[in-house]
Amino acid sequence: MIFELKQTLKLTQQLIMTPQLQQSIKLLQLSRLELADTINQELEENPLLEESREVGTGDDPETEIVPELDDMKVETKTREITGEGDGKEDFDWDGYLEDFGPMGVPYHREDADAPPFENMLTKTSSLSDHLLWQLNLSRFTNVEKRVGVQIIGNLNSDGYLMATPEEIAFIEDVEPTLAEDVLKKVQEFDPQGIATRDLKECLLTQIRLLDGDLSLPAIIVENHLKDLETRNYNNIARKLKVSIDDVQQAALVIIKLNPKPGLLYNEERAQYIIPDVFVFKVGDVYRIILNDDGLPKLRISNFYKKIMGGTKNNGGEKCKTYIKDKLQSATWLIKSIQQRQKTIYRVSESIVEHQMEFFDRGISYLKPMVLRDIADDVEMHESTISRVTTNKYMHTPRGIFELKYFFNSGINRIGELQIASQSVKEKIKDIVSGEDSRKPYNDSQIVDILTGFDISIARRTVAKYREMLGILPSSKRKKYF
Repeated sequence: MIFELKQTLKLTQQLIMTPQLQQSIKLLQLSRLELADTINQELEENPLLEESREVGTGDDPETEIVPELDDMKVETKTREITGEGDGKEDFDWDGYLEDFGPMGVPYHREDADAPPFENMLTKTSSLSDHLLWQLNLSRFTNVEKRVGVQIIGNLNSDGYLMATPEEIAFIEDVEPTLAEDVLKKVQEFDPQGIATRDLKECLLTQIRLLDGDLSLPAIIVENHLKDLETRNYNNIARKLKVSIDDVQQAALVIIKLNPKPGLLYNEERAQYIIPDVFVFKVGDVYRIILNDDGLPKLRISNFYKKIMGGTKNNGGEKCKTYIKDKLQSATWLIKSIQQRQKTIYRVSESIVEHQMEFFDRGISYLKPMVLRDIADDVEMHESTISRVTTNKYMHTPRGIFELKYFFNSGINRIGELQIASQSVKEKIKDIVSGEDSRKPYNDSQIVDILTGFDISIARRTVAKYREMLGILPSSKRKKYF
C-alpha cells in the first residue's frame, strides 16, 4: 500500500447568494405594506438610517434628488469599506447622496385628498358588543346574565352557537334547563336568527318572529330545505299537496330571511388597495409613474458622517467599526429598494407595451401572455418576474389590477389568433348576466354561444371558469318570480 501526497488545481463555478442579493430578493417579493413595515423596522434598528421628509433640487446635501421620468437609468457604483483611514477616505458621502436618489417619478398624495376627520370612526360596534348591550338592558338575574355572556362568547362570525346548552350549563355550574331558557331569550335579540345552532333553526326562529300565517314557510324549512335549495318547487308542491303558486309565495318569504345574521356586525373591515404603479394616458402615450407615497425616504445621517471623520475621540476605532457595519447595511438596503423600484418600473412598462390593446379597447382585447414573454423583454429570469408581479397593483384607466392579472393562458379561436382566458371569463359573465332568469343557460348552451364568437372551448372548461367566477349552475340560477 502506497500513500502519496499530491497538489491539484481545480476550477469550478458556484452560485453564491450574497447577503445583498438575498436582501434584494426578499424586498422584491414584498407587498407595499410589508415593504413599509420593513423600512420602518430598519429605521428603528439602524442608527445611520434616517427619514428625509423634504424634496429639494439637489443643491442642499440634506435634501433628496427626485429625477425626471426620462432619467430612469442609474449608474450603480460599488465601494468597499476597508476600515482603514480616518473614515472620510473610506466612503464618498457626496457621491453616495448623488448615486442613491429615488427611482422614477414618485406620486405624492396631497393633504387635501385626505377625508375629513369627522368622517372617521375610531371603532365600530361588534356583534358581541351589540348583544351584550341588549343583555344588560334585559331583565336577567345575575346567574342568567353569566349564562348569556357565555352564550354570546360562543358565537361564530355568522352568528351561530358553537357550544351546546349542556356545555354552557356545565361551565357556569347551572341546570341545562336554565341554559336552554336563556338561549331562547337571547335568540329574540337583534339581529333576528342570532344564537341558533344551524341553518334550519336560524330560519325557523326568524319565521316565528314575523307576523301573519307563516305555517307553510315553516313546514318547507323544516322538511324540504334540499328541494328549496335546488328550486324544485314542483316537487315541494306535490309532496305537500298545495299549489305551485303557494310554494312560490312561501319561497319569497324564506328568501328574504338572513341565513347568516352575524355578518351584519362583521368586524372585518374592507382592505383598500394602494397601487404600486400609476398608468396615465397623455395624448397617445401611456406614462408610468411609481407610487412612492407612504414609503419613508431614506438617507444616511450626517451626524454619523461627522463621527466617521473624527480620529481622537475615546473608543474611536470600535465606534468606527460599528458605524461602518451599519453603514454597509444601510447602503445595501437603499440600493435594494432602488433596484426593487427600478425592476417594478421596467416590468410595468413591458406589460403596458404587450397589452396596449387592452388599455385602448378593453377586456375583450387582453392578449394571452406568460411570464417568459416579459422575462425575455426585460432580460430577467421568470422567477424574478413572478416575484415582481405578486401582490403588486397597477392603477390604469381601466381600473386597478394586480400585475398577475395580465398573465393569461390562451384559448383557441376558430381561424384566428388565441384569446386570453380572462377575456373568455368576462364573456361568460356577460352571457349569464344577459340571460332570461326563468330559463338560464346551462354549460352546454354557453359553449354553443361562445362558438358563435369563434371561441372554441370545452364544456368542462366553461364549468371551471363559471365556478371561478362564483356563478351558480343553471338549476340554482333559475327564478320563478
